Amino acid sequence: MSRRSKKAAPAPGAARPTVTVCRGCCCGTPKVPHLDHEAQLADLRTSLAGVTMVRRTDCLDACERANVIVIQPSAEGRQAGGRPVWLGQVNDPDAATDITTWVKNGGPGLADPPAILDLYTFTPSRRVRHELDD
Repeated sequence: MSRRSKKAAPAPGAARPTVTVCRGCCCGTPKVPHLDHEAQLADLRTSLAGVTMVRRTDCLDACERANVIVIQPSAEGRQAGGRPVWLGQVNDPDAATDITTWVKNGGPGLADPPAILDLYTFTPSRRVRHELDD
């Protein structure tokens, strides 16, 4: 977790982080049992409506970490040093709440994530990272 001081969340209407939810070959399928995948996506979209874009994508090629969600920083967050944060094994129904809280507070570069998200954070291969680079 970052030790930088928390900055104020961006003003309303300012660019926000982008939330990318993998729903490819393993994520969002019965291969990850005991999770309502559509409800997870709907929760994120409902909670972040009017705040940021939540997009569904095909396989992010990190299948061993299904379900994968990537939080990309806003332009302001990137200028403050934020980089995309990859979250894997996001199979707890309450994880959407933690992600939503962080994004509403500014996301990467502007706010520290809730500590529980440290359990999900991973670094994908360089090849996979380039698929989402801005």
